[in-house]
Amino acid sequence: MSKIEIKNLTFGFDTLAEPLFEHTNLTIDTQWKLGLIGRNGRGKTTLLQLLLGEYVYSGAITHQLAFTYFPQKVLDKTQLTYDCLQTLAVFDLWEIERELNLLQTDPEILWRPFASLSGGEQTKVLLALLFIDDRHFPLIDEPTNHLDITARQQVANYLQAKRNGFIVVSHDRSFVNEVVDHVLSIEKSQLVLYQGNFSTYEEQKEQRDHYEQEENRKLKKEIGRLKQTAAEKAEWSRGRERDKQGNPNQKGSGAIYDTGAIGARAARTMKRSKAIVNRMEEKAEEKKGLLHDIEDIDALTMNYQPSYHKQLLKVEELQLSYADVPLFEPLSFEIKQGQRLAVQGANGSGKSSIIQFLLGEFHGQVSGNASLAHGLDISYVRQNYEDNTGTLQEFAQAHHLSYEELLNNLHKLGLERKVFTNRIEDMSLGQRKRVELAKSLATPAELFIWDEPLNYLDVFNHEQLEAVIQSVQPSMLVVEHEVTFLENIATKMIYL
Repeated sequence: MSKIEIKNLTFGFDTLAEPLFEHTNLTIDTQWKLGLIGRNGRGKTTLLQLLLGEYVYSGAITHQLAFTYFPQKVLDKTQLTYDCLQTLAVFDLWEIERELNLLQTDPEILWRPFASLSGGEQTKVLLALLFIDDRHFPLIDEPTNHLDITARQQVANYLQAKRNGFIVVSHDRSFVNEVVDHVLSIEKSQLVLYQGNFSTYEEQKEQRDHYEQEENRKLKKEIGRLKQTAAEKAEWSRGRERDKQGNPNQKGSGAIYDTGAIGARAARTMKRSKAIVNRMEEKAEEKKGLLHDIEDIDALTMNYQPSYHKQLLKVEELQLSYADVPLFEPLSFEIKQGQRLAVQGANGSGKSSIIQFLLGEFHGQVSGNASLAHGLDISYVRQNYEDNTGTLQEFAQAHHLSYEELLNNLHKLGLERKVFTNRIEDMSLGQRKRVELAKSLATPAELFIWDEPLNYLDVFNHEQLEAVIQSVQPSMLVVEHEVTFLENIATKMIYL
């Protein structure tokens, strides 16, 4: 039985005030199907990279494994997809074609430039490369990003059938629930290992949070009672001291103005008061140990500017094609003020191409008509945002945004303040996605166009976005594969 042993691991980036891991100890059985979860920026991807030996750290990580990592990094995306894959691994063409067919993807995409593939198609070809490798231990980072419902289930089926173990990072609750038998949660202050799937984790986490909240309530109540008692005794002691000082010539044993008796009693009371204060401080210190790992979820803001136009967008008999091959049947729809249109469909069906066309960025063939309201202000969340660079202040200035509003939403989305000084290009993928999303939320707009906004975001963020959309009721066009999210925010849907 092989194990991954982590002993006294300490690691942090120079740009962070605190280490991501400090004196961490952990043993992982390589037969486990382990789900690695936690809010973005807590170090999930970093932990995988530490296992791969990509960073210098203190402590020890020991194992007898050869790892493979998903997603593999494609250096030259202008190459044919087949040539890109050849630079990443050794395989026979039939193997990759077999896996693509199992993923219900036409192997012909191998002969298209990698950059021309949709986000889902890129994910599938890299998954195909992962699936033909049975010699390495898989470290799988967000495999469901950009995948439609069918493809997510196919990946889940593959991992369910896998005899050996793996470590998978994912924020898709139903996916993790299906494929793992252990969960490692990176909390605010600790690593917590659970035996079971995501439902087991949620149940036990809720019980632990409830216990801490109840203990916190009891401690606060007791601290309040101790504070009042200490104040009363201190006040009595000060009052007796005033009595003694106000009657310096009064004498008599045990009388109310007996200065000796008053002094002794006042001293004893003051001593008891100080003891109560000490107990109160101990209780307060005990309280500090609680609630460290309970997540706070604050309401987001959205800079929606209702339009004076009743109809924002109208599309009639639209059909987009590449090399004279249509992506979908002719399509008609409209978006009026306050409506939220969700576009669904399989990977490669043309969802993102519709957005590119509306924004004037589609380079294939077009038939049909589309009209946008004159002077319409649009806020756009892109699938690819690698060109976001610089400091957050520079970024806000470049996009004419309120720096304070940008930081406020970023903090509410879970970006810790210590990360605010980092350059965007040095942030994790999840943190960079939050920057892209916070930019859109802060941009004054009559129409929000979001292309797969939930990729790299955690469950708490999904709920925050649902809440702000339900509250603000903006006009939107949304492409997303997360059905629950769409059911909660969309006023109408179309299927390609």
